[in-house]
Amino acid sequence: MTHCLHDPVKGYYARNIQGIGNRGDFTTAPQISQAPAAAIASWAACALRKTGCRHLIEVGPGLGTLAKDVFRKLPLTLRLRTSLHLVESSPALSRCQKNLLKNRAYHHSSIHSALEACQGNAVIYSNELVDAFPVRLFQKTDDGWQEIALAPNGDLKKEILLATGKLPSSSIFQRKFAIGQRVEIHDSYRLWLESWLPHWKKGEMLTIDYGDTVDRLYHRQPRGSLRAYLLHQRLEGEAVYGNPGMQDITADVNFTDLVEWSEPWMETPELTNFADFIRPFSEMEDPLPAESASYFQALKQQRITNPP
Repeated sequence: MTHCLHDPVKGYYARNIQGIGNRGDFTTAPQISQAPAAAIASWAACALRKTGCRHLIEVGPGLGTLAKDVFRKLPLTLRLRTSLHLVESSPALSRCQKNLLKNRAYHHSSIHSALEACQGNAVIYSNELVDAFPVRLFQKTDDGWQEIALAPNGDLKKEILLATGKLPSSSIFQRKFAIGQRVEIHDSYRLWLESWLPHWKKGEMLTIDYGDTVDRLYHRQPRGSLRAYLLHQRLEGEAVYGNPGMQDITADVNFTDLVEWSEPWMETPELTNFADFIRPFSEMEDPLPAESASYFQALKQQRITNPP
């Protein structure tokens, strides 16, 4: 996934930016409706006032459409004293964002540089960020949990099971599953979180993505949730490994893990179904299909003032 999605030359996010939207491989909720931007702006306004922060950061802004709409929907008096920061690792997407927002935002290649510019005080949000992080894939066997790797097999890739070993930190492995169950762990996201959370001094964070808590995540999904999207077609099985760099690869997010991984630095987690999160704004803005919103979750968290 790292190679297929994030390679600086051949990766999906580097070379296939036209894949986002109605004519591409997938569409995100903010491209369908204004309700998500309105709901996020309402949350951000409350968080900025509550914490006294004057910096708003979006991580993984995509084409920049959501950031533009969120900032525009902030109350005028708050908008005038708030700086917008965009964190984007893809040079191609960063160019799209700069073309759209001009000089209305500060642009950063990492959240570390964004936090440095904010002196560590910021309100942070993301939409469909976690699912873009590479996952590790495991399968339950008679010998326990074994990690799945890929080996060359001509022009294709062949799945192989590695020997049992030390497992990554995840709430998944505390649950009982039938033999054959596959699960995905966003371990790269955990490592990313741990790299910057100590530098974040004050603020609140909102994480929006598709997935669920660990007790519901793999209901009726014995083969896991790893999949690819090409021209709005969902691909599973061996098709996930085809067309490297030309199709999106993703997996559902375990929100129980997100909460547990961030516990040393964040508190008062509040997980809300995205449909409920945007409901107060759905009637006044362009509606979002209910089936799309209900598949997403919105996780609100607050930075601990004095973490251990």
